[in-house]
Amino acid sequence: MDVVPAADCPSIDCSAVPSIVLPLESTTGIKWHSHPQHQLAWAPDGVLVMAVDDCRWVVQRSRALWMPGGVPHSVTPSSPCAMLSLYFEPDECPLDWSRPTVVDATGLVGPLLTHLAGLPKPRTAQRDRANAVLWDLLSPLAVTTIPTVLPTDPQARKVAMGIRDNPADKRGLPEWGHEVGASARTLSRRFREQTGSSFERWRTLERLNAALPLLGAGAPITRVAREVGYHTASAFIAAFRREVGTTPAAYFGA
Repeated sequence: MDVVPAADCPSIDCSAVPSIVLPLESTTGIKWHSHPQHQLAWAPDGVLVMAVDDCRWVVQRSRALWMPGGVPHSVTPSSPCAMLSLYFEPDECPLDWSRPTVVDATGLVGPLLTHLAGLPKPRTAQRDRANAVLWDLLSPLAVTTIPTVLPTDPQARKVAMGIRDNPADKRGLPEWGHEVGASARTLSRRFREQTGSSFERWRTLERLNAALPLLGAGAPITRVAREVGYHTASAFIAAFRREVGTTPAAYFGA
């Protein structure tokens, strides 16, 4: 899903809906939007990818994502699942996290999120008590994101979106250049100038990003490597460790 400028994102007021469970299909998502309220999003079954600017976070059973109010974001499910969201008014929330923050959803947090989602929608003393417990339990996780900036040049952007749609595509710049009507040298220069990375490294980062939802769903490393364009699991693990600083298994605490 392409990034949409903040000025073009609708703002959705969720003040009347402190919690919601929204079924999502793998072929649909939630387009770029924001809301004045803080959001805590969780996927008790399945995997979601939430994007802000050029960064993407994986949300699944063991991880929820804190989204500050007013931050434009999109949601893309990698499989049919339900997104559980809680919304909090900023002036009533003791947390001061101004950036998207991954939090641990294991232990008591997951059941508490489920409990809050099942409470009556109007604010009640019961909800306030449960929220107070939640504030004490929420624990940020140190998670490395893998930003990939999209080039602004139309021809280079077409290449980038083609790789984003199919990260296993093995075509090099000469083949892509033939398709989009630009020389390999021109595309190489535009990737470096507009993304800060060579085409080869940009493709590696995009492949690793594409791997995260699969890893979050518990897919075997060999299958993940193959689906994002690596011939062997060892080559995928080496690239992941080089760019992220840890192994795929350690990234999700396996």
